[in-house]
Amino acid sequence: MRPDALLFHETFRCAPYWWDAAPPEVAPEPLPANVDLAIVGSGYCGLSAAAEAAKHGARVAVLDGAEIGAGGSTRSGGMVSSGQKLALTNAIRGVSAERLTRLMQESMASFDYLKGIIGDESLDADLRITGRFFGAYTPTHFNVLRRQGQLLRDKTGVTVHVIERDAQRGIIGSDYYYGGILVDEYGGLHTAKYHRALRDLARRRGATLHSHAAVQRIERMGNTRFRVHTARGVFDARQVLLATNGYTGPLLPFFSRRVLPVASYQIATEPLPEGLMDVLNPGRRMISDSKRNLFYTRPSPDGTRMIFGSRPAIREIDEREAARRLYAKLVQLWPALRDVRVTHSWKGFVAMTGDRLAHIGQHDGVHYALGCNGNGVALMSYLGHRIGKHMAGVEQDVGAFGEGAFPLSGAGMASTLAVPVGSALYRIGDMWHGRVRAALS
Repeated sequence: MRPDALLFHETFRCAPYWWDAAPPEVAPEPLPANVDLAIVGSGYCGLSAAAEAAKHGARVAVLDGAEIGAGGSTRSGGMVSSGQKLALTNAIRGVSAERLTRLMQESMASFDYLKGIIGDESLDADLRITGRFFGAYTPTHFNVLRRQGQLLRDKTGVTVHVIERDAQRGIIGSDYYYGGILVDEYGGLHTAKYHRALRDLARRRGATLHSHAAVQRIERMGNTRFRVHTARGVFDARQVLLATNGYTGPLLPFFSRRVLPVASYQIATEPLPEGLMDVLNPGRRMISDSKRNLFYTRPSPDGTRMIFGSRPAIREIDEREAARRLYAKLVQLWPALRDVRVTHSWKGFVAMTGDRLAHIGQHDGVHYALGCNGNGVALMSYLGHRIGKHMAGVEQDVGAFGEGAFPLSGAGMASTLAVPVGSALYRIGDMWHGRVRAALS
């Protein structure tokens, strides 16, 4: 293990790299007396819903228990894609072929929506469509990825290139993988800049944002109104939207039993030596792999640093220890980074659901849009847009993600064991494949 004095940059901090350019915001504006729509959660989903509902004349208040932008949206890797997970997941049970087709269409529409609103509203988000490489951890995984690439072409229409191992250095400058596939149409953005742009858009359209206003109780006032009790006071709302994803607490047990928060950890390096990024990632692409406990990595939007994520331990650990472990994984992928120091380490919570699908709808009068399942930048922006239109009375249908039951997740069955047990099983599977790699080396 590299000594801390050599690993950690003198500016090291346990906070997202993204916050350097666009930090979370304290929003002390007083709560209104009453609104048409109270939105709990200030992530991409909540802000998109606020901007859409306000656009159609609704009076909207967005509430967050911490700073605006301190949650999972600005803690992600900022990778964006379309219907990849649905196209490749045969494990979705109980979903008809007809509904799966519509889920696929909406997932693809979410990517188009993201690109459209960033372009149409001139949002400062550093969105770049540079492509995404999926690396094969073993030769068997390469054959699987080749088949999955064909499925992606057939089901989503994206451009997929099969990259043999002897050609992959032109993509990632590493011999770690046994080839893979490259999808041209995928890309990435700056998570915190996009968030700042969304909150500015919501405000321009008339919504108000309120930080440090943790919701303590939601009280039904007959059939048409709610009384929302917060840490900063009480106000009335005609409708309530829960858009808390991986930060869904015990306030409403129906939802907390259906969303399992899973921590995802990332580090950012100091600026790389001149020319090194051109060797390691010449196309400035997004990269992930075929392991269950996958690596995911990308260059910073300015192309100077490497951002790297994975789950470094079975149980949750602090960010400093996570940085040590993630750095060791980073150097497995790119030995050339062995002398580069780490400037940031952070974690954020991803919302996993029992069926690995996002869900949108209403329960006991409270609307919801939950369950990004690690694929939320485009999808949760889109679902917020959809439910914002619905709650403003513009659109009756909430789409395919609003159909079917919202099943219990691991949080509803064994919250203290679900994540570590799942992580352990993933790690056992990856260890087995690691033995295969060792036998081939």
